Amino acid sequence: MEELHPFEPFLPENARLLMLGTFPPAEKRWSMRFYYPNFTNDMWRIVGLIFFGDKLHFVAADGKHYRLEELKKFLTEQGIALYDTCTRIVRTKGTASDKDLQVVEQTNLHAMLRQLPRCTTIVTAGQLATTLCCQQFLVAEPRVGECSSTSFEERQLRIWRMPSSSRAYPMSVEKKAEYYQRVFLESPKDGE
Repeated sequence: MEELHPFEPFLPENARLLMLGTFPPAEKRWSMRFYYPNFTNDMWRIVGLIFFGDKLHFVAADGKHYRLEELKKFLTEQGIALYDTCTRIVRTKGTASDKDLQVVEQTNLHAMLRQLPRCTTIVTAGQLATTLCCQQFLVAEPRVGECSSTSFEERQLRIWRMPSSSRAYPMSVEKKAEYYQRVFLESPKDGE
């Protein structure tokens, strides 16, 4: 069965960085209606470690959800936009694993970047997201932890490939945070 992306793009006006995954997991896996909604996914623990030194910073008191409003406020303040590289998919085996996704429609990343005039950094989380993004910008896929540079409508753009935040990816949350920290530290903030 074909699925349409369930979330609106999260595009703060001041976004300097666009994070792209592939596609959200099935709704039965969500702990919230937002990106990286599976509570066992490490993305929001990675962000907590980098910015607050605490992987549980965005975890709600019940230990089963994330503090969504605080998370959105933080992302907006930091200029971090979120979406995925696929707008429509078919799950061939009912999982969120890249290998089990049939891409029906890719996200038009050029159109999305036009809505983010300050964005000069794209971060891809995982192999398929990296492949699809790099194909759209006609740039070589970087290795994990590295970036490829290109230009887009008179704007210099760096596309960083990061490890997947899925627990299925064989790397500790602390090690993943080391990779992601480099991107957050190297991405220019307003006024830089």
